[in-house]
Amino acid sequence: VQLQASGGGLVQAGEALRLSCAASGRTFSNNAMGWFRQTPGREREFVAGISWRGGRTNYAESVKGRFTVSRDNAKNTMYLYMNQVKPEDTAVYYCAASRYSSGASFDASQYTYWGRGTLVTVSS
Repeated sequence: VQLQASGGGLVQAGEALRLSCAASGRTFSNNAMGWFRQTPGREREFVAGISWRGGRTNYAESVKGRFTVSRDNAKNTMYLYMNQVKPEDTAVYYCAASRYSSGASFDASQYTYWGRGTLVTVSS
């Protein structure tokens, strides 16, 4: 079972970026999923979450209105569209799958599968 985040890179402030999270080994179409990020010396923080059908989403205040989470269960893939990025968005971004199907929780303890992260660097 593997989750792999991709799409990170170096972008300038104000630009857009799309992250992808591809699952392999099993389907996560019945699991809520989420994006988290972490910078050195800080705890991992919630960015966005999405319920199993995509009907419910949840965002951290810091990204609300700029980021959009979506999923394509047919492709076993989740996305994070990052618009108007800021230098403070610089972090390693991780995707995760929850043990629950409903909700889009900010609580990292609800997520049982974690992928390797992808680095996003936003220059000013």
